Amino acid sequence: MRAAFFLILATLFWAGNFVVGQAAVQSMAPLQLTFWRWTLAALPLLFLAHMVDRPDWRAALRHWRMLLLLSALGMTAYTLLLYSALQHTSALNASLVTSANPVLIMVLAAVLLKDKPRPLGWIGLALGLAGVLLVLTGGQLQRLLTFSLGAGELLILAAITVWALYTVLARRVAVPAVTSTALQAAMAAVALAPVAAVTGAGFPSTQSGAWSLAFIAVFPSLGSYLLWNLALKRTGAANAGNYLNLIAVFTAIITILLGQPITAAQVAGGVLVISGVLLTGAAQRPQRPKSSKPTSSPPSEALPRLRAR
Repeated sequence: MRAAFFLILATLFWAGNFVVGQAAVQSMAPLQLTFWRWTLAALPLLFLAHMVDRPDWRAALRHWRMLLLLSALGMTAYTLLLYSALQHTSALNASLVTSANPVLIMVLAAVLLKDKPRPLGWIGLALGLAGVLLVLTGGQLQRLLTFSLGAGELLILAAITVWALYTVLARRVAVPAVTSTALQAAMAAVALAPVAAVTGAGFPSTQSGAWSLAFIAVFPSLGSYLLWNLALKRTGAANAGNYLNLIAVFTAIITILLGQPITAAQVAGGVLVISGVLLTGAAQRPQRPKSSKPTSSPPSEALPRLRAR
């Protein structure tokens, strides 16, 4: 029960990142939001890693090249693309498309790692793709024939592609979960600092921008990671992964509470995407647990590695 509570809170905070992030990009540039998010979260994450993982920091830093690449992909590129997408599409659309990440990860794993899915996995892939197309086109599939997808939809597709690549690569890093996340966040903050200085990406000048940034830094960036890793000490990775479908559900609930409309295409697409994700997860070959600690970091806003947890 405690693991379920942790997982529900973690996914609720990640859903909040979509909604609050969409509000934040109205007054902050995606680069500004990304830089300050990881700058504010880096030190608490490093402290958390030291307390939870008790890592050998020297041994962890021997993997700096791969950690730097992962930071560039998962912390910088994914976050920039996500917040850029939220300038052009709704938080609900973004969360629904992001829910298809396990399906895309399955495809990349098959291509790059020769990890071929079972037939049930291909059915899940087809359902997930159909759901994403419904969401992207608003139920008007003829838009695909005229290549009339909007900028937001294209950006969120790019974002989940980057995250899928990040996920596949991160499976090979033998660094404890929170430590890996903390080091990647610190690297992102340091790497973005010169760009932020040149572009004048200062701290938010408005009170609403500052509160939005504080929420993103504390809850999705720090709170979700802590809750996720605490849950993984008490439950299996496959069970935890299923809870990530709640991100789109919570985003929909928040959207309704805020008085924003939800279309039939979004509902139907969401059902198809989540069904596809569940089938994809069911198609994974069971693996014997290697240890009580995960060996890689959980996602910022999205979905777990299919076999590493």
